[in-house]
Amino acid sequence: MTTASTITWDDTVLPFQLDRSDIRGRVARLDGVLDQVLEQHDYPPAVEALVAEMALLTALIGQTIKLRWKLSLQVRGDGPARLIATDYYGPTKDGEPGRIRAYASYDKERIDPNGEGFGQIGKGYFAILIDQGEGNTPYQGVTPIAGDSLAACAEAYFAQSEQLPTSFQLTYGKSTIAGQSEGWRAGGIMLQAMPKASPLANPGAQPDEGLTTAEDLLTDDEGENWNRANILMRTAEEMELIGPSVHPTDLLVRLFHEDAPRIFDPQPVKFGCSCSEDKVRQSLSIYSAKDISTMTTDEGTVTADCQFCGSHYVFEPKTLGFEATEGPDAKS
Repeated sequence: MTTASTITWDDTVLPFQLDRSDIRGRVARLDGVLDQVLEQHDYPPAVEALVAEMALLTALIGQTIKLRWKLSLQVRGDGPARLIATDYYGPTKDGEPGRIRAYASYDKERIDPNGEGFGQIGKGYFAILIDQGEGNTPYQGVTPIAGDSLAACAEAYFAQSEQLPTSFQLTYGKSTIAGQSEGWRAGGIMLQAMPKASPLANPGAQPDEGLTTAEDLLTDDEGENWNRANILMRTAEEMELIGPSVHPTDLLVRLFHEDAPRIFDPQPVKFGCSCSEDKVRQSLSIYSAKDISTMTTDEGTVTADCQFCGSHYVFEPKTLGFEATEGPDAKS
């Protein structure tokens, strides 16, 4: 039997359930994953913080998807922080880690590099997309930007689109552990009412600004359990969330011992990108030879860079497009 003392908790997601409250949840810690995600780009601090929060949310939410599925989170706004996009790839088989990648697009002229990041998104939407693989129609749910954080947007999404009361307690930032160099760490807890509670909307509730909230979805008894669990979750300190000295199992016992926490197997996560030369070539297959010529550099090649991992691809123009004369796509 694996004990808490023998598990390396960095870059893991630990699922749990509060049996006496009909609430499930996850505890996530990101360490090396977050460093690898952020080192791919030279983001200003405000954008780094947004990407870190989004990556942590992605780890917490993505842990529930099935093998080989892909979960994507996107935030688009009309402010200088225009796009935050993340992907979570479910393990290819049991026991393997999930993979996370993230990317941000921002207006360098308008962004306040050291300002508060969420306020620079502006008006827009928060979306979750699930790709279940070839032959299946992708799922997409969209809600407006809401609240004062990306976590608040995710909470609004689950209440509005999934009818599931959901809450998050997150912390993230650069830290230095004795004897180690400075690096990014993040930790958080996600609570979610069990699905059977979601249809029981409170008929007397008045959603704030037209958006459904967690309280609108719960009966009085369920609401009492939900509120108590959230109050307890909010007592978690930053160092308890990010570790490394406090194990997530110990944290759950401290917070929720009266609710009989039941702990499941942890899910490891790592940085991973799905880009490849074949996928880039396929994305260019819709263009004519004339279109390809406009993409050709002075050196006589066509280049492409992956926005997520920074991989650089170089192609011969004659091998690209639906009029390719050389290479695997050439028409005989």
